[in-house]
Amino acid sequence: MIGRLNHVAIAVRDLTSASAVYRDTLGADVSEPQAVPEHGVTVVFITLPNTKIELLEPLGANSPIARFLEKNPDGGMHHICYEVDDIIAARDRLKEAGARVLGDGEPKIGAHGKPVLFLHPKDFSGTLVELEQA
Repeated sequence: MIGRLNHVAIAVRDLTSASAVYRDTLGADVSEPQAVPEHGVTVVFITLPNTKIELLEPLGANSPIARFLEKNPDGGMHHICYEVDDIIAARDRLKEAGARVLGDGEPKIGAHGKPVLFLHPKDFSGTLVELEQA
C-alpha cells in the first residue's frame, strides 16, 4: 500500500537558522519558506537525491508544532511521510485494520498541494505517520 518515502519532517524553533544550517553547512538545496495556515506551520523543503527533509516552524501559538516544541524544546523529528496511490482507499484499509486516523478522517491539502492524512503515532511504533496522495 505505501509507496516511496516522500519526506521526513523536523520541527524547528527558527526556520531561517535551521535552513541556513542545511544550505550553508551541508550544501543542500533549500526551498523558500511557505506558510501552510491549514496545518499551522511554515515549511521549507530540502531536496535530497532520494527524498526530502521538511523543516516545520509554528505558524502561531495554536500550531501543533508549537505544542510539539513545548514538549521538545530543541525540536526534532516530527513525522515521516509516505506516498500512497489512493489516499481514500489507504485510509479505509487502515481503519479496517484498526489504525487511527487523526482529525476528522478526511484528507486535507498539504504543503505539496496534494491530499494528506495523519495516523496516530501509538499505532506505528511511536511515530506520527503522514500519508500523501502520489
